[in-house]
Amino acid sequence: MNVDPQRSPGSFLSLGIAPQILRILEAKKFTVPTPIQEQSIPSGIAGKDIVGIAQTGTGKTFAFGIPMLQRLAQGPGRGLVVVPTRELAYQVEQSLNTFAPALGIRTAVLVGGASMGLQKQMIRNNPRIVIATPGRLNDHLEQRTITLREVNILVLDEADRMLDMGFRPQIDLILKQVPRERQTLLFSATMPAEILRLMKAEMKLPISIEVAPSGTTAAGVQQELFVVNKFEKLPLLETLLREHKGSILVFSRTKHGAKKITHALRAMGFTAAEIHANRTLSQRREALDGFKRGAYRILVATDIAARGIDVAGIEVVINFDLPNDPHDYVHRIGRTARAGREGRAISFATGDQRNDIRNIERIIRSSLRRTPTPLLPKHIPVPEHRSPDHDRHRPSRPPFRNARSPRSFGRNRGNRR
Repeated sequence: MNVDPQRSPGSFLSLGIAPQILRILEAKKFTVPTPIQEQSIPSGIAGKDIVGIAQTGTGKTFAFGIPMLQRLAQGPGRGLVVVPTRELAYQVEQSLNTFAPALGIRTAVLVGGASMGLQKQMIRNNPRIVIATPGRLNDHLEQRTITLREVNILVLDEADRMLDMGFRPQIDLILKQVPRERQTLLFSATMPAEILRLMKAEMKLPISIEVAPSGTTAAGVQQELFVVNKFEKLPLLETLLREHKGSILVFSRTKHGAKKITHALRAMGFTAAEIHANRTLSQRREALDGFKRGAYRILVATDIAARGIDVAGIEVVINFDLPNDPHDYVHRIGRTARAGREGRAISFATGDQRNDIRNIERIIRSSLRRTPTPLLPKHIPVPEHRSPDHDRHRPSRPPFRNARSPRSFGRNRGNRR
């Protein structure tokens, strides 16, 4: 018997995807599914609960997005995707909109820092899929501008990151609002004990898919380490930036550090932008969009962006500061060498950070290659640049009430299905 090579393993054609979506995949030149897509899509289309463990850059959005879109296109209900950061929310929306318009499915993004009025208008437009950060979704639930009664597909993306950021209370409130009879798709880079407890409490016989053990880094990333004193970091950064000509992502441990690095890079003549929690939503989106377009060659970020930046062709990731959490090292360097490409990850450490280096090496299960420090240019310190919002902190949220709402996502009764 002859076997159709197009339907053999390693093809989207073998996963049970609807013809309309397959045509879009073909038109967009997506031909070979990633491992997490190949293992998740058939079970997702079948309506199974899934726990997917995979690192950044492995195509998780299509892994849950294609089954969600296909099931919603074929029947009633709504989808809800909960993510930890604003950047990731817009990234997910962009990926889903590869298919959603052709399927007649509207999406809406609800994130902090954006206009509540505009978001209420999006809800009144009756979207089939909402992508939201936990805090802002709870704002809408408290104000009774949205209901989750019709959600039959729930996605918790980057679940470990949401728990690390302290979103468990908000997630619990969201889980109380969605129906118990639903499909739940949980994707995470790691599997801490809290994820296991959440899985047992909220999922029905979930299929567990792990395409790479926790701590696995992309095969195409060349990793190296410079051990320097604190005052050598900026001159070393300048040397490396002049050595590499492509787009570069620089990670700082703190918001204020990111601002100082950006200011110093601009003084050196580089085009650079910053992205961190002290920036407004419009500033963060402008920085990320400018980095994607090439208007800024360098993007300086804190860990808030480690899992929310999906930019093709980042040549180098530089850890100006080592992360507070060694697990974040994997997420940071996952911004390069995406989709099978090659990339370089360079980290700076001071002599008193031996334990931090050891913790990272234990997680990635390999040693970081030590590189001798090159001859550095003399560095003239750049005056500190403090923005008016440097010391501004967002006030804590008040407790949320459970809300009674109409049947659709929005209050507008004319939008009922």
